[in-house]
Amino acid sequence: MPKTRIGSLLLAAVICGAAGMAAAQDHTLRATANSNTDDEDYDGLVVFKKYVENASNGRIAVEIFMGTQLCATGEECLQGVADGSIDIYMATSGGAAGLFPYIQVLDLPYLMNDDRIAEHVLSGDFVRYLRDRALEDSGDTIRLMTVGNTGGWRSYANTRHRVQTPADLAGLKLRTVPADLPQVLTTGLGAAPTPIPWPELFTSLQTGVVEGTANGITDIMNMKFTDAGLKYLTLDQHSYMGAFWWMSNERFLSLPEDLRQVVVDGFHDLQQATFASPKRKEIAAYEAFVQAGGDLYVPTAEEKEAFRTAAAPAFDWFTANVPDGAEVLSRFEAAIAEAEAEVGAARAADLN
Repeated sequence: MPKTRIGSLLLAAVICGAAGMAAAQDHTLRATANSNTDDEDYDGLVVFKKYVENASNGRIAVEIFMGTQLCATGEECLQGVADGSIDIYMATSGGAAGLFPYIQVLDLPYLMNDDRIAEHVLSGDFVRYLRDRALEDSGDTIRLMTVGNTGGWRSYANTRHRVQTPADLAGLKLRTVPADLPQVLTTGLGAAPTPIPWPELFTSLQTGVVEGTANGITDIMNMKFTDAGLKYLTLDQHSYMGAFWWMSNERFLSLPEDLRQVVVDGFHDLQQATFASPKRKEIAAYEAFVQAGGDLYVPTAEEKEAFRTAAAPAFDWFTANVPDGAEVLSRFEAAIAEAEAEVGAARAADLN
């Protein structure tokens, strides 16, 4: 074949390839979480990126920004989602409670018993109910795509002594997020709530500004809090650490229907990844905690009931101060009861 003919074919291939790449990435989604690459949030985003890019045949590209590259606070990040400068953002309840106070219902303690119940609830209609409320309250700008997990379950950890009963928390300076509910809960248990930004918690524990926190074991060990003096961990597992994944509603609706389906399915895979990630990571984390001199304590059923009783003011606050709080709590409890019935029936069937 003449060289000119070969050259023409190569040039045509390059042009077609470039055109194909341009057409392939018709949409780019910018996703962020204010955490790091050791976190469950990152694991979920990696799974989401791979699924969406593959299932869309390259028509969607996903860019991941961890930490504070795009925004630094929940308020700032959600504003970015609302105005379209950020496509996807993960917030804890504390990070989004200022705009959507009812999502704090997941922080009400001792309602869900285990992972299987929590995952059943967060895969069902209760999340769709929260989505509808959030769309209405944000003027149809912010869409709740799914609720996953970020760190397992919250338990009480401190630098002073083993905690077996609510009385053991009396007077302890416990770090909380700035949201109202965790502060009400902490006060009801007899401790002193001390709002501290997450990046400052290590130094605050080290210097005694706070003496404890309520976190999961993976967060405790990822942040090396044992090096700051954190030694005692009581596995009361009082609340599931929900990860709320928000998306620009305008951006979502701007996608063709087939790509919206790809994104929805991608968030399902993201959710499943964040459900699984802490279960794996906590195995090594508990071992590392004990090796660092940590003291693990599992409350008895009677002791856990005492914590549940002491937490009653948090429920009173939620129903009295959150708009439609009683309705939101009632729907949440109904979803939990349904999950317990369905999971219980499945467990019984599997025992036969």
